[in-house]
Amino acid sequence: MKRNVAIGVVTGAVLLSSCAGMTDTQQRAMTGTAMGAAGGAVIGAIAGDTGTGALIGAGVGLLGGLIVDNQEKQKEQAYKQGYQAGQQTQRK
Repeated sequence: MKRNVAIGVVTGAVLLSSCAGMTDTQQRAMTGTAMGAAGGAVIGAIAGDTGTGALIGAGVGLLGGLIVDNQEKQKEQAYKQGYQAGQQTQRK
């Protein structure tokens, strides 16, 4: 039973991660959730409760994906600001 849950979680994560047309935020959140669920399922299987491990891992992975998204957006914004400042300096 535990093995079936783990296989189901990993299969679902793979299927969902292939969705096209998502924003960068959605893609990062989905990737984090899938990776967290898979890792949580493995750790849960070792500890004795695959389902709970997958749920906890999915939540932690979602949070991690959103944190990564926030960092990437900040880097992109800083790059754009630096690029614009460089363009203005060259025009003078």
